[in-house]
Amino acid sequence: MNILLILSNIIIAVSIIIVWVFRFDNIINEFKQYGLPDIMRNTVGAMKISLSTLLIVSIWYPELATIPSFLMAFLTVYKKLVYQF
Repeated sequence: MNILLILSNIIIAVSIIIVWVFRFDNIINEFKQYGLPDIMRNTVGAMKISLSTLLIVSIWYPELATIPSFLMAFLTVYKKLVYQF
């Protein structure tokens, strides 16, 4: 079970970093499509990259995993709920 948690932390963190760093053009277009300001895009990006870093660090310090996991889930679910409709 521990290996599964470590793998999920790595997969989530790496995928967030890939999207917010290497595919940033898509993020820019998505935020423009929803009519959201650039400052919000930059804030969400900084939060997601920071939370991804904390997920990687939580491999060695498991007590750090709870808060970044919940915040990452909140950011993802919030976006889907609010901007899906």
